[in-house]
Amino acid sequence: MNKTIKIDAAQIENNRLHLITSEAITGLIPREHILVDSDHFSFIYLMEGHDDYTYIVLPESIWSTLKESVINKFPAMVISEEEQIELIAFQEELEYVINNIKGNGNYGDEMVGKVEQIF
Repeated sequence: MNKTIKIDAAQIENNRLHLITSEAITGLIPREHILVDSDHFSFIYLMEGHDDYTYIVLPESIWSTLKESVINKFPAMVISEEEQIELIAFQEELEYVINNIKGNGNYGDEMVGKVEQIF
């Protein structure tokens, strides 16, 4: 079963995107891939745990900060109380997904509208 970790907040600090969670991220390995959850208006960065995948959920509430990081090509870090992990290829993957969603009704009109409005 795949685990889900929600990002609670996002901020730009020292030219880095900090994706903050209250959940443990120990042992997770970046998989360099972003998925789309059109039903919940989220992007999902894929990470690998010991025996399964972990979804890092990037909700709509942080998209304006994601936009700033995409424009400036800031590296992304997921940060918990215990540690931080750099999300490899985050900006490239996010740009690819955003460009694929724009004007693409396969993601649902509401998701397309939200992405086009913010990004």
